[in-house]
Amino acid sequence: MSIPLVDLKQQYAALRPQMQSAMQRVLENTAFILGPEVQRFEEHFADYCHAKHAVGVASGTAALDLSLRAVGVGRGDEVITTPFTFVATAEMVANLGAKPIFVDIDPETYDIDPDAIESAVTPRTKAIIPVHLFGQPADMDHINEIARRHHLWVIEDAAQAHGAEYKGQRTGTLGDIACYSFYPSKNLGAYGDGGAVVTDDDALTEKVRLLRHHGSSDRYHHQILGLGERLDSMQAAILDVKLPYLDAWNEGRRQAASRYNHLFANSPVVTPAEHPDVRHVYHCYVVRTPDREAVTRALSAAGIGYGIHYPLPLHLQPAFAYLGYGEGDFPISEACAREVISLPMFPEISAEQQNKVAATVLGALS
Repeated sequence: MSIPLVDLKQQYAALRPQMQSAMQRVLENTAFILGPEVQRFEEHFADYCHAKHAVGVASGTAALDLSLRAVGVGRGDEVITTPFTFVATAEMVANLGAKPIFVDIDPETYDIDPDAIESAVTPRTKAIIPVHLFGQPADMDHINEIARRHHLWVIEDAAQAHGAEYKGQRTGTLGDIACYSFYPSKNLGAYGDGGAVVTDDDALTEKVRLLRHHGSSDRYHHQILGLGERLDSMQAAILDVKLPYLDAWNEGRRQAASRYNHLFANSPVVTPAEHPDVRHVYHCYVVRTPDREAVTRALSAAGIGYGIHYPLPLHLQPAFAYLGYGEGDFPISEACAREVISLPMFPEISAEQQNKVAATVLGALS
């Protein structure tokens, strides 16, 4: 029995008639870019996040780029974020001529450590980007308090946290502006690239809408310089079919995480720590082990998919060498990068599949 890291086939099979109907509708109305399907999904996703606005964009990376531009981040600015995340978080900062400033993570949640943010603030700091990594929201009260005192923007990287909650409040409304990815493997995934910017701020919304469409609100009239970063209608239609199922899928992930936690109890495997004031949605189920190489060999031999998120922290990536960081600067991020493994996680994963995964991991460590 092979087990994938993510199983998208089961989800599609369950939704096939609805998906085919939605895609056929787009093909027949031929409004492929910024058509009614995009507006409909934007309204529904904003409602889902309990936010005022959602703006569909081309990808999660585009969401980061446009959010940074909307709050005015540019050359000479600094943006504080974590080195233990996907490259796009800091890449978009650097591409605007600003400087990513890394601080270490909390060893339990893998999210940015708020206590490390304060000392990284300088007169050039413009924003903080907390990443709700693996589906667990960061400590937003602490982060927002620091931001208020220093007059900084807070940009949520919620690419892995669709439907996650912090003290009963959904991601997307925990900072000034939030960025979502709809990459196919996400908790809410398209059948291609897609993303969204979510905010309660009317002015930021209007800026993002202009930026995503070459600075134009009227055809061939351009108020500002922008980009072509629009969500296409086909992806919006697909996402709108999926959205009503997201809470149930997230609950399936949470139940699967609970089963894993039970299977790994009293073992050398360090399971995810879910803080009591958050609702973790387990985009990834990430464990730490004393011998990752032995575990990955065993998983491969058993036909079990796994991931390593992320094997090299951003401060050690060649692309960021110019920042001057070195090994040992962020020891918690570096230790996690050496030890973490993402195990198969999707809403439909069975107890039998999880039993096999756990037995394989524990067998490798014994």
